[in-house]
Amino acid sequence: MQTYGMRWVTMDNLPEAKRALAQIGSDPGGIAQMAGKGLGRAIKLEQVPLRVAHILKQEMLSVGGDAAVHRDVIINNVDATDVMLLGTVRQLERLAAKVLAQPFGLKTIGHALKQLLSALEPPKARILNCRGKELTLGERTLVMGILNVTPDSFSDGGRFNNFENAISQAERMVEEGVDIIDVGGESTRPNYAGVSAEEEWRRLEPVLKTLLERVAVPISVDTYKAGVAAKALEAGAHIINDVWGLQKDPDMARVVGDYKVPVIVMHNQNGTAYQHLMGDIFNVLRKSIELAEAHGLSGDQIIVDPGIGFGKTTEQNLEVMSRLAEFKTLGHPVLLAASRKSMIGNTLNLTVDERLEGTLATSALGVVSGVDIIRVHDVKENLRTIQMADAIVRGQRGVHYVGA
Repeated sequence: MQTYGMRWVTMDNLPEAKRALAQIGSDPGGIAQMAGKGLGRAIKLEQVPLRVAHILKQEMLSVGGDAAVHRDVIINNVDATDVMLLGTVRQLERLAAKVLAQPFGLKTIGHALKQLLSALEPPKARILNCRGKELTLGERTLVMGILNVTPDSFSDGGRFNNFENAISQAERMVEEGVDIIDVGGESTRPNYAGVSAEEEWRRLEPVLKTLLERVAVPISVDTYKAGVAAKALEAGAHIINDVWGLQKDPDMARVVGDYKVPVIVMHNQNGTAYQHLMGDIFNVLRKSIELAEAHGLSGDQIIVDPGIGFGKTTEQNLEVMSRLAEFKTLGHPVLLAASRKSMIGNTLNLTVDERLEGTLATSALGVVSGVDIIRVHDVKENLRTIQMADAIVRGQRGVHYVGA
């Protein structure tokens, strides 16, 4: 039976699709027209007004795609509906262009759709300026090393609360190839009461100031308190990592904006109740992004963190991990921080000091999902895992094809 070598070809983005078509000798003009037809996408909009949903359904059908809506839309028995746009990249691009001229807020949808489709393509290499220290995004996955200078960290039990031990650990991480060191002076483990800003800064100050003198990599400070962040930035810190996404302390957005410093905004909430898990998480992160933008930050200066282990059950954490790639559609760099988290312990029934292999699995998945930075405790082991995964995933499919 002659099957002509039939096989499925993996194409996840436009460059891969164009290379695949070039390999069979397609005309360059045809490649430009056809590449987007091989890439299926599902784009979800939530609580769309009925008349807008009707227009989106009609326009998607007109370009050859479809739009899934609530079954009662056809009889106008709902005021709003979630909408799932189903089509190829080419069809969605045509939809975006068509609705730009439509009323009822569809112009905004058109612009947002164009931006979202762009965010799904492989990022180009670019430089993130961290107050004089430069990080290259888009070439490889960066590694952030965790340095807890607390007596009660969930993961390392205060091993680095001693000044000499903390500096030694930081220098070890630099030797192992870390890209960023994230220093924290307050435990953020579940049900922790917290410490005052004065106590947090007392723990941070000597270690931070010494590291800024001794190590070449950017230093991030893990705090949600504006007062601590201001002192850290005045001392010379390069990045602020806020586990409450600028939404806990009302002055935090102003502080990071005044210093024009890159900020990591993490999803967090009290409790684990959600109406729509991913939709609710995205709404919180969008609010954090808006706060940062309102104070002068933009683009790569705003780094989003899905918040593994915060305000989520083990099952919810696992679902977020399985959908990490979706966070790229926010249009900002993505940081993954799953190292030694309870999600791993609960899934594998392991204590904190036995979670290395589980952490390595999450790091590899992070690379596959396209995250930009992975925050870990064990730098050497994770860096090797990430480098291997990068070599596979960031290698471009089809570049080694030898044509006739």
